[in-house]
Order: sequence, then C-alpha cells, then structure tokens
Amino acid sequence: MENTRITIKDIADELGLSTATVSNVIHGKTKKISDQTVAKVQEKLEESGYIPNMAAVLLAQNSSKIVCVVLSDDVSYEGKMIQDPFVSGMLNYLAKELDQAGYFMMLKEEKDIQKVVRYASMWNMAGLILIGYCTVDYEKLREQMHIPFVVVDAYRNPEKKYSDVGIDNIRGGYLAGEYLVKMGHERILYLAISDEDCDHDRYLGLVEALQEKGIFQEKEDFKLLSPVKAVRLKKYEEIYRELGDHTAAFLASDVLAVEFMNFLQGKGVRIPEDFSIIGFDDIPLASCVRPPLTTISQDLRERSQKAVQLLRELMDGETEGRQELLELKLIERESVKKIN
Repeated sequence: MENTRITIKDIADELGLSTATVSNVIHGKTKKISDQTVAKVQEKLEESGYIPNMAAVLLAQNSSKIVCVVLSDDVSYEGKMIQDPFVSGMLNYLAKELDQAGYFMMLKEEKDIQKVVRYASMWNMAGLILIGYCTVDYEKLREQMHIPFVVVDAYRNPEKKYSDVGIDNIRGGYLAGEYLVKMGHERILYLAISDEDCDHDRYLGLVEALQEKGIFQEKEDFKLLSPVKAVRLKKYEEIYRELGDHTAAFLASDVLAVEFMNFLQGKGVRIPEDFSIIGFDDIPLASCVRPPLTTISQDLRERSQKAVQLLRELMDGETEGRQELLELKLIERESVKKIN
C-alpha cells in the first residue's frame, strides 16, 4: 500500500484492533488503553508512515496548538515588514520557542486588527502574539476576544489589561545620550520615522541625558523622516546641507542609522572622523558595516522567550496581564569619535 492511502482502518486491521482504539491513540486519548497497546499502535503508525489529518486531531483535542504571530502591515515597512531585520529576528526566535513548547506558528500580516478576532475563531487558535499595533488596538481586542494574546512593544498599559514584553525606550535613549556626551558631543541630531511610542520615548531619554549635563537640545534637532525611502533620501539631502556644527546623530533604529551613514559616506563624509552615528537595536548588520555601528542592544532571543512564557501563563488560566521590561545595554563599536 502507498503511504498516502493508508487509513486508520488499515492500521486497525493489521493489529487486530478496533478503529476506535487506533483513533484514540492518534488523538492522545489513551487513559483507558494499555501502555503495551499504545506502544504497538505508535510503532505501526511510524512504520507505515501514516500521516494523520491534523485538523481532525486538533479538533478532537479541542485545541489547535496554533499560535498566530500577527504583524501590523505598517506603511513604514513599505510592504516589506517581514524583511525588516528586527522583525525577521523576532520571528526566527519565536518560531524556535513555540516549536519547543509544542505549538505550531502561524504568521499573518494585517492592517486591520479587528480582523484578528475572525482569524482567531476560524482557526481555533490557542493564542496570539501581536507586533506593531497601537495601544488602542490592543485595548479593543481585549474587550472583543477571550483568546490569550501577548503584545510585543506595547505602550501605556498601566491597568495591565493584556500581557506585553517590551523594553525601556526612555532608558535606551538615555544610554545613547549619556555616551555621546561622554565622547564630547553636544550638538546632536535625532532622526526617527515618527514622534510617537518608542521613537518619542527614545528622544525623551536623549533629552534627559543631555539636560543632566546642562546641554539644551534644540527642537529643530529632532528630524522627522518619511516612512517612504525615496522621500527619506531627499530629507537626508536637506539634513546634510544643514549639518552646521552638529557632530553626531542618534537614529531611532539601526536600519536608519546604517542608511544615513551610507548616505553621508556617499557625500564624502568620513564616519566617525567627520561625523559620529549611533543606532538602536543591534541588528546583525550593525556589526558588519564599516565602520561597525555603535548601538543600543536589545536581546531578541530573550524577548521571544518572555513572550512565549507570558502567553503560556495566560493559556494556563492566568487572568491578570503582566508586563516584562527587558534590560538594554550600549554596544560600543567604531562609529562614534571622541572629540575632547
């Protein structure tokens, strides 16, 4: 018989058992079946190459064992969110963590978070991990859906209506500012895609570090960039013409930092001899560019572990949301010059 045509009845007939017994072993309902029979059935299943209908198996177990990682299809990613180094790094670690925990990972990009409710019900999902939506979206989702979910990078969740794992972005911005001041820089640009959430908090941290040293950060030194690369490059041209006595720039992500550094180098600006740059995230690319990028590092492996841990707590009946803020550290490489 070909493997694809093997049925439960075939297995049962070969072993002299009922189809119900074989079916119960496949579905994990073995309390009333002897260990010897279970072993015999499992051995025959493996030997024959029987492939169960997983939808039926999971339905019988009343658990899909599917965790859906839902990504916000944000305009800033220009339709390439999964290619983003931060996002792809998270997905890599989440896939491994969920597999080790015995779950299947489903991946979905969706602009409208309200559609997540329908997906979750349609697939009988065990849980969700959400990345990239705004706070009001999470709060609405919590009110409409009882399936456990965990948020990566949530903001302003004082009542802990849902579990989230994030980082202290203000602290990260502070570390960047503190380091730049230590290296003698006082006129510092800040470049970011938005003035909200993590981008805003990283700026607040930068300002706090400068103020502690008596350095006033001009509002004009916060340069807002377009999420569209072609428009962003034009903004870099404007910034380049107005560098003046600025000696360094802190960018809200490593992707932006590498992009801006590459732009300046194309203009003949030497990094860090003529201008210093510091990023945020410590993506793999940060250590590969020339010069290697000084950055604020966050541990994506630990983030993924915590996200899965929080989700499993909710699956086990924990009703209160819990927040985890992970530590950040500055990684000193070669893109910042000491000028005093």
